[in-house]
Amino acid sequence: MSDALRLFFHAENCLFVRKTLKEKISDRIMSHGAQLLDLFEVLPAADAQQEFQRELTTMHSLCLELLDDSQIAA
Repeated sequence: MSDALRLFFHAENCLFVRKTLKEKISDRIMSHGAQLLDLFEVLPAADAQQEFQRELTTMHSLCLELLDDSQIAA
């Protein structure tokens, strides 16, 4: 899992999303994802896991919102 997070949620991809997609929701998703690994460095394991799940729930919600917006536009 940590390799997948490092592979996708890094500064270069965050900038790509911001500059290319120019979509606030996409930018927010990337911002939440970029901080996921940091949770395990600064919080005790149980707290980090709980916060990790909250962040994933937030990201999921944002993804659904993004999909809803694109279906309306299509």
